[in-house]
Amino acid sequence: NAWVQSQVPAGVRDARLRVESPGVAVGSAFVDIAKVSRSQGFEPGWLLSRLLEGERPVQVTAHIHSGYGSARVDVDKVEISGLLIDGKTLEMVIQYILLPVYPNAAVGRPFELGHQIDRFDVQPAKVRVVIGSKK
Repeated sequence: NAWVQSQVPAGVRDARLRVESPGVAVGSAFVDIAKVSRSQGFEPGWLLSRLLEGERPVQVTAHIHSGYGSARVDVDKVEISGLLIDGKTLEMVIQYILLPVYPNAAVGRPFELGHQIDRFDVQPAKVRVVIGSKK
């Protein structure tokens, strides 16, 4: 969690990450989404800034898959101030809020692992990294 907290932008406080079950990670933090957007050089429009201004508890649940030198993170649900966001609404949040701020975010699509990493196995008590395995 110390590493996670060192990686978050302005507007994010008390970031935590835990592995809930094999391949399922849950991240939580207090987030001022408008402030995060501004810290990354993106100015939200009037409506979005009014909806997103202020610090709120956010929790993200995602499945992590990897193999053959690539990985994929699929976001299952997001909770903002206890309000569940999933399905088509979640797709809209990713498209209109996350991707404008982080255009290189690889959500729901494969990305290369690099450093000759073949795959990683995410477990509640450990993460096992396999390097240089035959494909």
